[in-house]
Amino acid sequence: MKVFNLRCGQDHRFEGWFASEAERQDQLTRGLLTCPLCGDPQIALLPSAPHLQVGPRAVERPTPAPEKAGAARATDTSAVTLQAAWVKAVQHIIEHTDDVGEQFAEEARRIHYGEARARGIRGQASQDETQALREEGIEVVSLPLPRGPLQ
Repeated sequence: MKVFNLRCGQDHRFEGWFASEAERQDQLTRGLLTCPLCGDPQIALLPSAPHLQVGPRAVERPTPAPEKAGAARATDTSAVTLQAAWVKAVQHIIEHTDDVGEQFAEEARRIHYGEARARGIRGQASQDETQALREEGIEVVSLPLPRGPLQ
């Protein structure tokens, strides 16, 4: 099993586990490899240091070279913690709301005006639809959700 440090076009960093480099490349080529946080298919391979178990003790990883000021590192625990919290929040939203798809604006209005059962919903709305809902006093939160299932 090979573990690769990956980054999407939105600078979300994550690990990918593959049987081989060829399997990683195959999944990338077929569009199966996407960011688990935002669904971005633009995935870049980051440099990583190997960790070898050669006996009772593991060989220390080399110290990584300093990165540009302000750049996040794959080992930055605060970024990893923040991403994990975001994934947990998104999972909660998905589990506790109804997906109404492209009918979001219409269903939000029906709920707001008492024509449909009050409940949490999620779906897609254009910026114009979102603006119109807000102008009508309907609370709307834009939250990008990943296209695929969350792990």
